[in-house]
Amino acid sequence: MNGHIPVLLDECIKYLNIRPDGVYVDGTLGMGGHSEAILQRLTTGRLIAIDRDAEAVRRASARLAPYADRLTIVHGNFRDLDAILDEQGESAVDGMLFDLGVSSPQLDEADRGFSYMTDAPLDMRMDASDNIDAWFIVNRWPRDKIERILRDYGEERFAPRIAARIAERREEREIQTTLELVEVIKSAMPASALREKQHPAKRSFQAIRIAVNDELNAVHALMDSAPDRLKPGGRLCVISFHSLEDRIVKNAIHTREDGCTCPREAPVCTCGFVRTLKSVTRKPITAGGEELELNPRSRSAKLRVAERV
Repeated sequence: MNGHIPVLLDECIKYLNIRPDGVYVDGTLGMGGHSEAILQRLTTGRLIAIDRDAEAVRRASARLAPYADRLTIVHGNFRDLDAILDEQGESAVDGMLFDLGVSSPQLDEADRGFSYMTDAPLDMRMDASDNIDAWFIVNRWPRDKIERILRDYGEERFAPRIAARIAERREEREIQTTLELVEVIKSAMPASALREKQHPAKRSFQAIRIAVNDELNAVHALMDSAPDRLKPGGRLCVISFHSLEDRIVKNAIHTREDGCTCPREAPVCTCGFVRTLKSVTRKPITAGGEELELNPRSRSAKLRVAERV
């Protein structure tokens, strides 16, 4: 467990600008790597760590036990950030970190159903208590709805063909496992696509996972609420792994940083815009060569940082 490499760890710690007596949120606890680095820098401060995956909460609780005096772990969803902070008696905090990627155990443990490389029941739920899993989407959702999520969430150019093949196959028999789904996806794609470097099922699995866990709506909710729960000068750090999430984060920061709708020639602002965030870095931060060598999964990670004005 301790061999897990948190993505962009040094950069996150640098830009969080941690105060030893501050209050911080790690909204995606995962394996606890980011949380541990924050806790090591706190003395009288406090960390509230959140994760929707009960197994992640269990494992990270054991790892972080030495820091129990300054740590509160919450089994919950970061989309409910306002309610969680209210329950914890914190009106505002000094910094927040959110790593929006799927954690290594979720990818590596076959029975979770996230991976297209090993056979497992179709699941993909980050929270096992959720009602909708990947099996339900693949076998019960209408063809046009499956096509839409493959196109919009996975940016899959063969979405119509794959959705049609899924609908055709489930008429014969239900699709039960990840590798069954992989074969259906591959059978719908032209030979040229199967020869591409990227695994042919990668985009479709991403799309289904996003739909199962309602990830994009959760990110929208997060970016609506998180800036308002920061103290002046507090930092918001968000790591995303694909363009859809990064676009939500980028646009949300821009709206709070430069959302004035007045004409450029207007001498004063009359639209009522109040700036609440400023970008700390002009462009997203990405992994360097050393991290890419140690952790290839960091290749698509983008870190955006903003500060409460």
